[in-house]
Order: sequence, then C-alpha cells, then structure tokens
Amino acid sequence: MRCPYCGSLATQVKDSRPTEDSAAIRRRRVCPDCGGRFTTFERIQLRELTVLKSAGRREPFDRDKLVRSVQVALRKRPVEPERIERLVSGIVRRLESMGEAEIKSDTIGHLVMEGLRSMDDVAYVRFASVYRNFREAKDFEEFLGALSDNEEDGPGGRIEDDPPA
Repeated sequence: MRCPYCGSLATQVKDSRPTEDSAAIRRRRVCPDCGGRFTTFERIQLRELTVLKSAGRREPFDRDKLVRSVQVALRKRPVEPERIERLVSGIVRRLESMGEAEIKSDTIGHLVMEGLRSMDDVAYVRFASVYRNFREAKDFEEFLGALSDNEEDGPGGRIEDDPPA
C-alpha cells in the first residue's frame, strides 16, 4: 500500500480488526520512511461494476462517491455514521446481486432515494432535488405533495437491511 504522505511502497500493517458490521477489515498502517500513519479498509467485491450515465458515458462504480453523496444529503442531520455505512453497504450488495456488470445511474439514484426516505425525510428531499434536477420552488411543492400523499399509504421498504435471500 502506497503511503499517502511520501509515496513509499514500504508501509506496514500495525493493527487489523473487523468493522462493526463485519463487512470490512480496518487496517492501521505506518510508513517506516516518513512515520506517517493512516487507515485503510478492505472489503469484499463480488464483481467489477460499471455505471452507465444517462448521457451514455461509462465509468467505474465508486463506493466512496456514493458515500459522499449520501453524506451531503445527510449533512447536519441527526443520523449516526454507522447507519450511513449500513445504507451504503446495503445498496452496494443490492447492485452486486443484480447480476449485471453495468448499472444505470438511475438505478443507483433510485436505491439511494429509497434508503434515504426510510432514514430521514429532509435528506430524502435534499437528494431528490439534485437527483430529479429541481429548477424552481414549484418542483419542491409538487414533490412534497407527493411525499405527503405516499406517507398516508404507509412507509416504504428499508434499504439498509440485507436483501431477501
């Protein structure tokens, strides 16, 4: 593993332990050249996923990009980091279990919206405003009206749990 501080390839693992949900291994590393310390995570990857963008462009799936977009939606909301990690892990498991190497960006956006809806209404609306490209206040009004109507029908499914086997 390359040191993020000096670029040396001679880093050493000082401590390894599973994460709370046992979905990854957390490794504390140290660089003998510069003394820098950093953490890495090792996760199971069932297959290489490619995201098919709406404009037709393809790019490799980036779990960290997914985490960042969920964190932006949840910024300053009372949601624990562990719940965010469970949500993202659940989305990734569902994407990998679809059996497709190429996943449409719309599919990912839909799964994120589904998960945020069950987690935090404000984050759900924030994400939807970007994902659905709201342009004016009327777009928010229509979306919130639909949200109110759907809540009367009952809550949707939770994405952070394991998919049914």
